[in-house]
Amino acid sequence: MILAIDIGGTKMAAGLVARDGTVVTSRRVTTPQGAGAETLWHTVTDLIAPLSDDVEGVGVGCGGPMAWPEGEVSPLNIPGWRRFPLRARLTALFPGLPVRVHNDAVCLAVAEHWRGAGQGTQDMLGMVVSTGVGGGLILGGRLVHGRTGNAGHIGHVVVEPDGGPRCGCGGHGCLEAMARGPALATWALAQGWVPSAAIPTQASAPDSAFDTPPGTGADRVPSARTDNWTGTRAGRTESPAAAPVAVPGGAHSGRTAPTGVPAPRLTTHDHGARPYEQDEAYREDRVVTARQLAADARAGDEIASRAMRRAGRAIGIAIASATHLCDLDLVTIGGGLSQAGQPLFGPLEEALREHARMGFARRVEVVPAALGQEAGLVGAAALLLAGDTYWPS
Repeated sequence: MILAIDIGGTKMAAGLVARDGTVVTSRRVTTPQGAGAETLWHTVTDLIAPLSDDVEGVGVGCGGPMAWPEGEVSPLNIPGWRRFPLRARLTALFPGLPVRVHNDAVCLAVAEHWRGAGQGTQDMLGMVVSTGVGGGLILGGRLVHGRTGNAGHIGHVVVEPDGGPRCGCGGHGCLEAMARGPALATWALAQGWVPSAAIPTQASAPDSAFDTPPGTGADRVPSARTDNWTGTRAGRTESPAAAPVAVPGGAHSGRTAPTGVPAPRLTTHDHGARPYEQDEAYREDRVVTARQLAADARAGDEIASRAMRRAGRAIGIAIASATHLCDLDLVTIGGGLSQAGQPLFGPLEEALREHARMGFARRVEVVPAALGQEAGLVGAAALLLAGDTYWPS
């Protein structure tokens, strides 16, 4: 068994994962807000204590940035940890066992490639779109790390260089600044959006994936397939009970691009996040959420629809750029906002079709992430269980 740990700004999770990727048992605890380094560390040790007997290794997904592969972590939304020696602390707890730490969004991409929607795909990008925007890149069937472990960080691809919003990284016009849930909610409020009162808040729905952050350092849950998931993947129907999403001229219309190569395929889902303040870009509390925004967009609210369109087009442009750069076959999208449905995915497909113009790029498929809330644990365990694919030799 591998002890897998998933550390985010809202929740921490730990579980025992079998060699086939099955999570045999798992535990979760709320991440203490405003806590110091040692309080956070004791939260981790208390969480994993009942799971620590007879394990063969420890895999960890944690928000970044981090020094990799050393495993010194500085999660943006866990301010109590700055260059915290997470891997060294765990190595001291488990002497003689391998301990591997990677970015949380990378672990989600790994999980989708190993046991989720990307199984069998050689070249894919796994994205997480929620409180933050992150990703992991698989090329030639192997995880690409880059020198610092940050390869695939699509959240900081620039999609609006002129006049784009300021990003938490200090830049302007990054995909994360355009598409993450908190930024969307704040933008919509500034445009005059009046949120509907019909959507439960975090207090009334604490386990909602809309309230589960990812990517740049928050807790995250990729979108799970539900009854309203629709579309096709590699020519097969994913949900026999559902009809394809009706996007005029879209991938599900069966139309072919002028080059004779099918247009990029996109299949859809439903979800959200929270508000943004410039000096606290990744704070965990929120008054209104992108869950409310998405629901209002589906109900026809004009401002909410404009906000979702803004995000969807930004994501589509970023995917088109990544596809041209990396010759991708597949992009999986998880995280809360990925479940916003047609208000997000319609504009995403529109922008993807506009910008993925080269013939080779038009074959890319965009699908929802297939795994549920334990995906982070599965991906962390895969760093050891499938280390020849997901860890540098």
